[in-house]
Amino acid sequence: MAHVRLFRHYIHVPYVILGLIDLVVLAFSFCIAVFFRHFGEVSFFLDNLEFLLPSALTFGIVNLLVMIALGVHQSRLEEGMSGMMLRTIFSLIFGVPASGFVFILGNEWLWYLGFTDILTSASVLGLLLLGICRWVFFALAGKDAFRRKVLVLGAGVQARQLLEDLETPFNRKGFIITGFVPLPDEPVLIRDESLLLRPSSLYRYITTHPVREIVVAVDDRRKGLPMEDLLECKMEGVRIVDGASFYERESRKVALEMVTRGWLVFSDGFTVSSVGGCSKRLLDILAAVVLLLVGLPLMVLTAIAIKIEDGFKAPVFYSQERVGLNGRVFRVHKFRSMMTDAEKNGAVWACQNDTRVTKVGEFIRKVRIDELPQIFNVLSGTMAFVGPRPERPVFVEQLNEKIPFYSERHRVKPGLTGWAQLCFAYADNEEDTREKLRYDLYYIKNQSLLLDLLIIIQTVEVVLFKKGSR
Repeated sequence: MAHVRLFRHYIHVPYVILGLIDLVVLAFSFCIAVFFRHFGEVSFFLDNLEFLLPSALTFGIVNLLVMIALGVHQSRLEEGMSGMMLRTIFSLIFGVPASGFVFILGNEWLWYLGFTDILTSASVLGLLLLGICRWVFFALAGKDAFRRKVLVLGAGVQARQLLEDLETPFNRKGFIITGFVPLPDEPVLIRDESLLLRPSSLYRYITTHPVREIVVAVDDRRKGLPMEDLLECKMEGVRIVDGASFYERESRKVALEMVTRGWLVFSDGFTVSSVGGCSKRLLDILAAVVLLLVGLPLMVLTAIAIKIEDGFKAPVFYSQERVGLNGRVFRVHKFRSMMTDAEKNGAVWACQNDTRVTKVGEFIRKVRIDELPQIFNVLSGTMAFVGPRPERPVFVEQLNEKIPFYSERHRVKPGLTGWAQLCFAYADNEEDTREKLRYDLYYIKNQSLLLDLLIIIQTVEVVLFKKGSR
């Protein structure tokens, strides 16, 4: 298996393994730092290890959460090993005061001697050991150790979409496509080098080739599938999965062109319990209150900056109608980042280098400060902390007509941050909105408290590295 599914969210096994390795390495580094600072004798140290382990694990968990927030593990794909280690350095720097704060709060149950000297020594040693362990890990994992051999049944439109969207350096993490098998009377849209001549039997093929999974990506199943052959393969332990589910699992988004209403009805997901709804609301309130306390000084400074730039009479806030839960219209509040007459000619999409944006507005947009007043929308219940971003009624009406399933994003409350904001850049046209809808549908289908927590933590990366801002 190249994935595990925790609370309906797919996580790649290599990242799980790497996270566990990081946790062990950081806890070990803390133990070594304490050993040389306070013990110096192995037998004495081992006798007290049971009192030290909770502190070591706490140090490891805090730093691991900071690394998740800064996107350390994912950065390996886009920035390479050097970029990953650079983010690790920042994480460990932020981890020192974060760990110290946790140790102060937990002084009743955490056995801890010293303060900055232990944390600093453990962080420096941890950086060295993390670099070594990761180099060894990627040397092994880079040889396809965690990738499944996948055979695709079909060579038409769906198969081509799988090839184009998933066989990229960014998305292709957990599998290797061995080839595409076309069906009779099906148009072939896959290049010749990726095609396999139809074997006399899929079962015979998988007995001589290390295929772990068969993906059924056939455009029209009414023309018939080799069901007996697929059943024999399944009985041999080969996993059989339809193309839309495979696409969702590998890319963490829903393929609009591949799904039907029947697939949405019968596929796993789209379930919200009353307990889950209450838990989500509590998380919304807690996250909003924390963000309000942390962001209040920034909000005051932003209001002053807007007044200085545009004059005392200029409005600080900007309210706008947006579409929320079940299509109900509400007013969303933001710091004003454009000129007061920005929409005198009607509503238009925001775009790069928008001349309507003020100097203060350009800055607060980049660091997402303009969104902070939406905290009050979250507290009032018109928005959630995590969910699809709310859109304007005039655009919703247009997009409902042009994009399939667009109205489904209103099945949940809109959010201050969301899965699409983490995974995709700013949407300023219809095609970008279509792509973001794929991520929004994935969130709605698989929403859980764990996924909300993951999104909240990783939103820190969006703010610090200006990912997706415009």
